[in-house]
Amino acid sequence: MTDTTFSKEEKAAIKAAVAEKKAAQAGADAAAACDEAIAAMTGSDREFAEAFHRLVAENTSLAAKTWYGMPAYADADGKIVVAFKPGSKFKIRYATIEFQQAAQLDDGGLWPVGYAVTSMTAADEERIAAILRTAVGR
Repeated sequence: MTDTTFSKEEKAAIKAAVAEKKAAQAGADAAAACDEAIAAMTGSDREFAEAFHRLVAENTSLAAKTWYGMPAYADADGKIVVAFKPGSKFKIRYATIEFQQAAQLDDGGLWPVGYAVTSMTAADEERIAAILRTAVGR
């Protein structure tokens, strides 16, 4: 028999999604919420999220917001294209950059939609920037 209950982290993500929906309906500043989510991070998660946030701003026209409490970036239709998932949120050893259905990354019958982040060197930033430009059709 498998355990079908949500973990503490999963429950927090669900609560964050409900709060985000209510905030959006009330006209809250989604970009400010993204900034707050990044500011609440610590250590390498925060460092990587800040660099990723900058790369999104420099290489796309995506709008910053939160998604399940994580920094995320949406297209003009409001669809999430990419999100930054801090490793500490789900107690995993690395942060991830996760692309969603709206990302234009299709390449044949198989392509990556998630990337583990363990460093953010200049070469890493260049690679991420190129992937972001592809994801938004630039």
